[in-house]
Amino acid sequence: MDKIKMATPLVEIDGDEMTRIIWQLIKDELLLPFVDLKTEYYDLGLPHRDETDDQVTIEAANATKRLGVAVKCATITPNKQRVEEYSLKAMYKSPNATIRAILDGTVFRAPILVKGIDPYVRTWKKPIIMARHAYGDVYKNTEMRIEGPGKAELVFTAADGGVQRMTIHDFDGPGIVQGIHNLDRSIEGFARSCFTFALDQKMDLWFSTKDTISKTYDGNFKDVFDRIYREEYKEAFDKAGLEYFYTLIDDAVARVIRSEGGFVWALKNYDGDVMSDMMATSFGSLAMMTSILTSPDGCFEYEAAHGTVQRHYYKHLKGEKTSTNSVATIFAWTGALRKRGEMDGLQDLMRFADLLDEAVIETIESGKMTGDLALITSLPEVQKLDTEEFIKEIRKCLETKL
Repeated sequence: MDKIKMATPLVEIDGDEMTRIIWQLIKDELLLPFVDLKTEYYDLGLPHRDETDDQVTIEAANATKRLGVAVKCATITPNKQRVEEYSLKAMYKSPNATIRAILDGTVFRAPILVKGIDPYVRTWKKPIIMARHAYGDVYKNTEMRIEGPGKAELVFTAADGGVQRMTIHDFDGPGIVQGIHNLDRSIEGFARSCFTFALDQKMDLWFSTKDTISKTYDGNFKDVFDRIYREEYKEAFDKAGLEYFYTLIDDAVARVIRSEGGFVWALKNYDGDVMSDMMATSFGSLAMMTSILTSPDGCFEYEAAHGTVQRHYYKHLKGEKTSTNSVATIFAWTGALRKRGEMDGLQDLMRFADLLDEAVIETIESGKMTGDLALITSLPEVQKLDTEEFIKEIRKCLETKL
């Protein structure tokens, strides 16, 4: 068969460790034989990020703004141990945080549901979609180590020269201090993205923060959501028979566990980071969750919600077999190809993405899966496959469909 044509390139953002190995396997086995793949490539592996003083991350984000659709491999956010391991010049910030800050979008994460992989929470019957704010908070923080006694202050100097000053803490010894920020326009964009997405999915929207403690910071998030809902979305929600409500995050957690699912849960940046990992694991596996960054000006970045699978990578380097789940990374590619096809009016490309998704699901439901799923499946007979075998089984199913 002739390869499926593309018109506009995707932004391809490569990453680190085991997911980098999987990335190439997916391209070789599931994409390049069938699609005349056009991409603009950016290598965000740690060695190249270090070579470019992390400018490549900024370039990848700007390319996404220019081309409209990106697909991203998992990347390392280095800590002290990683700085030593890779002999880095600096402890670079999260590449995801950098890209999200430039695109100023919202991350929507949803579980990939298959028969035989049952949620750990027995009441959950429907997917719960996480909407995570993708700007600011601890991901754009400024922090300082305090070595001795002194006063830490929060100071704002206005453009007209006026100064506001508040004491953070009077230190009587060593400690730490951190400053975080957010922007009204970013919070407003987050709110509109959440309301629009919930209407599109025909799902209720929950939003939760901790405004009882963080009365100004979190309180501002709550007030912005309330205002935008009343002024711009309430009528549409009422007409659709949908509900929006706000509650404290600790109350929301209790409600989520008792629910049957079927709603969008909007959270601030860090809360969304932690809770989406909890949600993915509760539905079966971190590798069974889609993650889409959407910007207010209509750009889309598709990625896996999990990390670089470091432990499997070290086994791979020793020549040992691994059984690494590639589902979320495959779905990142299919999501990006589908969106590219939608934006360019390429039905064949959209159909290919749909068929590849179906091939992944059918392979797992036939009992052929990676080790993480084999441990938790309720299917009576399963075949545990290694990393490459699983992808090749998906290819067989895909070829039959094509």
